[in-house]
Amino acid sequence: MNMQLTSSTRWVLVSLSLSMLMPSLETSIANAGLPTLAQAFQANFQDVQWIVLAYLLVITTLIVSVGRLGDIIGRRRLFLGGILLFTAASLLCGLAPSLGFLIAARAAQGLGAAIMMALTLAFVGETIPKERTGSAMGLLGTMSAVGTTLGPSLGGLLITGIHWRTIFLINVPLGILNFILVRRHLPVYRKKTAERVGFDLLGTLLLALTLGAYALAMTMGRGQFGRINIALLLGALTGCVVFVLVESKTTSPLIRITMFRDLMLSASLAMSMLVSTVMMATLVVGPFYLSLTLGLQAAWVGIVLSAGPFVAALTGVPAGRIVDRFGARRMTTIGLMGMASGALAISMFPAKFGIVGYISPMVVVTASYALFQAANNTVIMTGIRPEQRGVIAGMLSLSRNLGLITGASVMGAVFAAATATSDITTAHPEAVASGMRMTFGVATALIMVALAIALVSGILLQSFPRPFETVKPNE
Repeated sequence: MNMQLTSSTRWVLVSLSLSMLMPSLETSIANAGLPTLAQAFQANFQDVQWIVLAYLLVITTLIVSVGRLGDIIGRRRLFLGGILLFTAASLLCGLAPSLGFLIAARAAQGLGAAIMMALTLAFVGETIPKERTGSAMGLLGTMSAVGTTLGPSLGGLLITGIHWRTIFLINVPLGILNFILVRRHLPVYRKKTAERVGFDLLGTLLLALTLGAYALAMTMGRGQFGRINIALLLGALTGCVVFVLVESKTTSPLIRITMFRDLMLSASLAMSMLVSTVMMATLVVGPFYLSLTLGLQAAWVGIVLSAGPFVAALTGVPAGRIVDRFGARRMTTIGLMGMASGALAISMFPAKFGIVGYISPMVVVTASYALFQAANNTVIMTGIRPEQRGVIAGMLSLSRNLGLITGASVMGAVFAAATATSDITTAHPEAVASGMRMTFGVATALIMVALAIALVSGILLQSFPRPFETVKPNE
């Protein structure tokens, strides 16, 4: 079905696209500025790394909670507040007089980003016709990829040509424009008073502490697990158990544990985390292989690494249209099959064909990832009740973030173990190539697990209906 979008809906898509672009751009653009920031504040790398970690930790720990809060107090109101917070925090980052001030401002910026990321996906279900959901999801995936791709090069350009403060200040005009678009074009959805429920403060704190402990366990020590990492991981496991017990007894839970009885929801979240874990492998392993084994200069390494996100940006919108035409569940499976074949090719081809053998399968992986992301997001966000969109959109974003954090640690550990070298920067080219093969062999296995989940859940859904698809006509 080729349903045309109204002018107002198109402007809504523009604002949602900006809301996806800004947080992803600010993640990658800050990474590009770490060396300069270390010099500007006369700090070591471990200290300035918290400029990135503070942002990611706040997003990871609060993204589900802000999604739930939007369901309760109204998503449009919270969305506008999130845009204002992100914009104001960006201004404070750009004016930061000290490293501590900058890290605190980055944490506030992360809260604004969490609100924007969680509610952007929720608004697709409210404002976009169901027949065009896949296209909208593909567009949002494209904007996320554009932000990731553009960040390093734009950051380097701004730092070299103007000043490091501009990598944060660039969000101020974008944020003002986005606020105006949302306020003017995003419709207001009135909630019935009877639908309002309490906010689960205890559950929110437990989840934030649990996710924070897990994120720190995965990121501290650069993949080397010491006593602190193990303690944090045990703390996260304990927090998870306590959280489930609390949520099963509270009257207004942050996350209804019964939601996971929905086979498709549980399967989609699991697949999202597995796929994100694999995608991080390209960023963890790629730079070392390209520089140490293939002998590329730093500029060429950056160009080659940008090929993946660039392909995802180009294929995002077409992938969404394919999902709309042929069905989300079928395209989820096809996307995973493409990723598995591409990951397997990466483990074998570069040794024989060099840079061409690296880029060609990477194109397959990223194009298939764009298809999977559009399809999987569509499956989750179409067929759920309106009052659940915020928290489920937050859970979807959380699964992706946890996958990225896990991938950075786990895939990095696999790569380091396979190279059998204490210092990867001085590793022999053949050792790095061996690590490359092992890492993407593991990546292939993880995608096969995700593919098995897709196939088994599809079979089971033929016998068991989705609980969330039971939506009242007036909703």
